[in-house]
Amino acid sequence: MAEISAKLVKELRDKTGAGMADCKKALEQSGGDIEKAIEHLRKQGAAIAAKRADREAKEGAIVIAKTPDDKLAVMVEVNCETDFVARNESFLKFANAVANAALERKISTLEALSQIQLGADFDHLPVSQAIETMTGKLGEKIVVSRISLLEASEGVISSYIHPGSRLGTMVHLTGVNGNNGNIGKEIAMQVAASAPLALTRADLPKETIEKEAEILREQAKNEGKPPQVIERIVNGRLEKFYQEVVLLDQPYFKDSDKSIAELLKEAGSVEVKRFVRFQLGER
Repeated sequence: MAEISAKLVKELRDKTGAGMADCKKALEQSGGDIEKAIEHLRKQGAAIAAKRADREAKEGAIVIAKTPDDKLAVMVEVNCETDFVARNESFLKFANAVANAALERKISTLEALSQIQLGADFDHLPVSQAIETMTGKLGEKIVVSRISLLEASEGVISSYIHPGSRLGTMVHLTGVNGNNGNIGKEIAMQVAASAPLALTRADLPKETIEKEAEILREQAKNEGKPPQVIERIVNGRLEKFYQEVVLLDQPYFKDSDKSIAELLKEAGSVEVKRFVRFQLGER
């Protein structure tokens, strides 16, 4: 068996990020050949990934990558098994590499994402194989579970990542300028804080409204309200529901006396076109 020097082990560790013991074992099994040792570690990662396929991966991070002109943004959710790994520098580096690769190629689906190559830090491997390598390195199931891409032919994309990387939002706005430039972040934070279901009332699915109305109708009946006033009560309480779930109707999180629609009006000709919200583990 070839003698494996500490320098060679360190070189393999620097290339792969694998543990020292794993690097030494891989070099021993490959006769000191770095490339063969790298391939051995990849196969080891694939084997670990297969063994952990049935594990739950509910922890992880939400990351966002944007172009400098704020015209294009990608948000991805990358999951692992424990919060300990979710805070690991290597895991976060991988998550950000995935987001940046998706941004560069304007990827919007998980299927397409799995096939694109990452950079030199991940040996130019496609995402699907890089996941196996990361699984071998970190010892946990790794999953890229969601991706969303927003592009602004007009306007800009504003974004917000809540501390801890468990919640992220992207918002497409038009009418943003030097006089109201902070409005984008304010709306992105509003979406994070208040979790709207829709931008406008018209965007709410009819089934959602009907389900809420039926719940309110049953509540009114249980309260002993007379039949002739129940529908009026339901319609009134639906107004409160809209203020809870419709972004433009929601009270501004910094000033509850002001709706988001009113905030936008004060800012000038700002208009929200679309928003996306990812919270870790939600589907």
